[in-house]
Amino acid sequence: MAKDLRTYLRELSERTPDQLKVVDQEVNPRFGITGYAAKLAEQGQYPGLLFTNVEGADPDISCISNLLTDYDRIALYLDCDVQDIPRVYGERLNNKVAPVVVERESAPVKEVVLRGDEIDLGKLPIPVHNRLDGGPYLSAGVMVIKDPETNITNAGIYRHHIFGKNEMGVWFLGAHHGGLIFNKYKKAGKPAPIAIVLGHHPAFVMGAVSRLQGMGGEYEAAGALMGEPLELVKAEMSDLMVPARAELVLEGEILPDEMHPEGPFGEWPGHYLGGGSVPLIRITCITRRKHAIFQDIVASGREHLVVGAVPRMGSIYQAVKDAVPSLKSVNVPHYCRMNCYLSLDKERDSDVKKAAFAALNTEQENLRAIVVVDSDINVFNGEEVAWAMGTRFDAVNDLTVIPKWNGPGGLLPTNWEYLPDGTHKAKMSSAVIVDATKPAPPIPYPERTRVPKEFADAADVKAIRELTREEKGKWFD
Repeated sequence: MAKDLRTYLRELSERTPDQLKVVDQEVNPRFGITGYAAKLAEQGQYPGLLFTNVEGADPDISCISNLLTDYDRIALYLDCDVQDIPRVYGERLNNKVAPVVVERESAPVKEVVLRGDEIDLGKLPIPVHNRLDGGPYLSAGVMVIKDPETNITNAGIYRHHIFGKNEMGVWFLGAHHGGLIFNKYKKAGKPAPIAIVLGHHPAFVMGAVSRLQGMGGEYEAAGALMGEPLELVKAEMSDLMVPARAELVLEGEILPDEMHPEGPFGEWPGHYLGGGSVPLIRITCITRRKHAIFQDIVASGREHLVVGAVPRMGSIYQAVKDAVPSLKSVNVPHYCRMNCYLSLDKERDSDVKKAAFAALNTEQENLRAIVVVDSDINVFNGEEVAWAMGTRFDAVNDLTVIPKWNGPGGLLPTNWEYLPDGTHKAKMSSAVIVDATKPAPPIPYPERTRVPKEFADAADVKAIRELTREEKGKWFD
């Protein structure tokens, strides 16, 4: 069977049943869905949550949220260890897999088709995520749009504020490819046909946010990450090709001459952003599967951060590997996506800056600090990275400040100047490179303390047990 959201959920439930939970009591879409995720996060728990009873929603549509909060769940679909995610992800992106077209009868997303007065976005379990959000938002919708000049199809996740039964906004930032394509339609005075895909295999979602060279290629990237071609079918209202095994597809047009006030919305850096006007989308058709699963990403929460971080790790891995072949691994930590940790077997001192600038140029808008460590440091362990900074970094010699690297403007609050009258204006901000590596060979450096590996491997952890009552009485009473 071809891969999709349901095949992934089945595999997850079979491999790690405690990582997928069902909430069947009624929840309010306004903070009710994200409230569960927030409560569990306070307890250090991040299971995927399937809500089967969302107030006001079509009872045939459930909502999956909090699904991609854990690196182990990413490693599951890539079939690798967590530390190998950047390498495997990056290598797969280098071997694109072209999509295939299937007949309409073979496309589950065509099981239910709604048009005209049947369309009501309020019947979808769309959450209001955070306290000051301007309303419900699609946070996991992959918008598909075709360049009218080149016919290249672009797919990407954009934020969509729901305004009414069949209207929503789309927020483009900077050089977003979707925005560049829409501007071509706008200049011609024509509406831009679009489709918004909701619910598919994690590889499709992450393929849509991967940093690829040039315009388009997201469908091929999804196929590479899934390890098989993505199945496509023609949309109902346009010539766009959309994933045949999606849970829902919203079809419509971005209007060339209508704008609508949008926001604010809690973005991934943990702040609200918005309040301006954005292009208006009018939905003209909804196709979906029976018993559809609407996919949501918990905005500005751990899921938002993991989904954004993993594709960047893969893209950064490939870019840095080309510049410094001794690269071992990459981590863009979910708890601070403005940072990037690189580990490498340094052959010469210049390797550090070469690696750091390759990373910065891959993710120019958001990276603020590149920390480079030796290959004996696990970049997925923040304690080890901090230890390397404490023992192998001397700020006078090992800190590089790059003025006016980020911005102006964007999602990070330090890219804005805040004025006493409550307004703000865009500005540039800096980036840093932290060299937390030992000197390059042949210069010696104090060896790191460690237990011999053969003794650690020989330890029988199955023999570990709790204290007996007699032992507690012997020592504690």
